[in-house]
Amino acid sequence: MKLIKIAFATLTLLTTYQNSAQETLPKYTASNKGKFYVYWGGNRSYYSGSDIRFKGSDYDFTLHNATAHDKPKGWHIDYINPTKLTIPQTNARIGYFISDHYNVSLGLDHMKYVTTQFQEVSYDGYYPNQGSYGESLPNGDVLLTKEFLTFEHTDGLNFINAEINRVDDISKLVQIRDTDKIQLNTTVGVGAGVLYPKTNAQMFGRQRYDDFKVSGFGFSAKTGLNLTFFKHYFIQYEAKIGYIDITNARISQNTTDKAMHHFTFFESIIAVGGIFRL
Repeated sequence: MKLIKIAFATLTLLTTYQNSAQETLPKYTASNKGKFYVYWGGNRSYYSGSDIRFKGSDYDFTLHNATAHDKPKGWHIDYINPTKLTIPQTNARIGYFISDHYNVSLGLDHMKYVTTQFQEVSYDGYYPNQGSYGESLPNGDVLLTKEFLTFEHTDGLNFINAEINRVDDISKLVQIRDTDKIQLNTTVGVGAGVLYPKTNAQMFGRQRYDDFKVSGFGFSAKTGLNLTFFKHYFIQYEAKIGYIDITNARISQNTTDKAMHHFTFFESIIAVGGIFRL
């Protein structure tokens, strides 16, 4: 009987020690340094008005404060269809934590930019056969008819950019105790990169031009919330603002023909991803 009591006490002591040791072990989510992450998602984008200058061998004119919009796909299977990934507006990013709070990343913001058709804008400059495309208005402005001009970056307004971001765990603020099951983080960051759009342009009934070209540069800043679950998986929302300067977008087969404009943008992003340590 005494031997049974000793065995039971020893077992209780070992179990207590094991539980205590497990509780003192650092959680996987307690440290980020050395981890990689990758995410994939979609966006909605909003743009300021811009002065768009079109310059070619027989024209040079500027549309003032022209407005544009994105081209949303909505909730669609194309976001995960490998053969149609460029049809919706998508975001992809891979990053590495250089410390517990800071990571560097490289990503692609695949937005779409469509100059609003049939809007009335003021302009200055010259172009061939003025008034013959149904564009001329009595007040001297022009109407952006399809015969006169279509101008889009719809495959797309590709912002290839590098970012540096800070991440902070705020789980305790919302009383989350086991961060290896659920963790809530904030993220803020800044980025810069180049624009590699596929510009779809057609003017004066001439042949449409639609091709990729490095065409400018951009800067951005963002803030967001990250919900990580089961250590390795997360859902993230980001609100991003930025500035884009298109300095040389090809608009015809003639290499000297180009469009130039700059504008600000706001991007709302929802992404899913994974975080892991190699």
